[in-house]
Amino acid sequence: MFKIDRKLLKNFDWGLAGLVLTILILGLINLYSATYGKEGGVSVYFTRQLLWVGIGFVGLVIAVCINDEFYRENAVIFYIISLVLLILVDIYGMITSGAQRWIRLGPLSLQPSELAKLSLILVLGHYYEAKKSIEVLPFRYVIFPFILTIIPTVLVVKQPDLGTALLLLFIFISVLLYEGISFKTFVGLFLAGLGAIPVMWRFLKPYQKARLLTFINPGRDPLGAGYHIIQSKIAVGSGGMWGKGFLKGTQCKLEFLPEHHTDFVFSVLAEEWGFVGSFVVIALLFILVIWGLEVARNARNRFGEVVAVGITAMFFWQIIINIGMVIGVMPVVGIPLPFFSYGGSGTLINLFAIGILMSIRMRQRSYPSS
Repeated sequence: MFKIDRKLLKNFDWGLAGLVLTILILGLINLYSATYGKEGGVSVYFTRQLLWVGIGFVGLVIAVCINDEFYRENAVIFYIISLVLLILVDIYGMITSGAQRWIRLGPLSLQPSELAKLSLILVLGHYYEAKKSIEVLPFRYVIFPFILTIIPTVLVVKQPDLGTALLLLFIFISVLLYEGISFKTFVGLFLAGLGAIPVMWRFLKPYQKARLLTFINPGRDPLGAGYHIIQSKIAVGSGGMWGKGFLKGTQCKLEFLPEHHTDFVFSVLAEEWGFVGSFVVIALLFILVIWGLEVARNARNRFGEVVAVGITAMFFWQIIINIGMVIGVMPVVGIPLPFFSYGGSGTLINLFAIGILMSIRMRQRSYPSS
């Protein structure tokens, strides 16, 4: 399980560690400004996020120390645990703002849907590791992974959490595309997805339907469902080239911008640091994505390859959807921005996932084949 020697330490991925630390520091600075009180002082959101970052770093270190074989051998167990936790949320979960997504653990709360993302990635890696001799996946090798994906997706939709449910599907599709599927399989999945849209629409909550309709026309309900998008676009646009300056974002400070510490935290960044600051942050986040793909390309086995692709896809789609939300080119579905949005469970899982990437990278360099 734990396998650290001098060869591994010599190949520790300092570049990835430095990149993630830089992104984290920028995220904490931005969150400090987003939650800065009217009368000054550090907000409870900021102090809690610092706590979760500390716990997350412990998780990262643990993930680095664990041999990737341990993840492969216990992937199914992790998956089952995540399903059990999702079921417990449906029975005993805390209800906040109409959503039942958290389990109380003493003074802290856990969001099992975050764990579901990582456990799905691991179990997909476990499944496709056994099919490593197949270059192009036929349709029969898509059915079972789809079932593995759809079970947690349905449980997450019930909470309701449309954003995370979509993210699970995007992770699954990304892994399939990377692994290689036939054109006929791709067309079949595409047509099945189109056919599922009317069915999914019937199960959406009224506010979710309103958000999707508002995405098409934000002006249809400017004081209701369209308010988030309109205020976010105002904040982003008012930042201009260089921004208004740290702690000087009026849309946030005057409380026009809703959810400015979670879903719309990038709007705060764009307003205070402008186009230049936003570009720097987006560039750093996409360097992280490219780094993850590089880890996948050089992985020593197919399990590490699939897991690295899944983790990278998890970050990629969160970045794309969140930034797309705040600038109005995607509907508001409640996807946080990695390492920037407030959220304990998300921060913990993201850092643990980075630790797994580092583990794969270190062992690829130290033990090129397995």
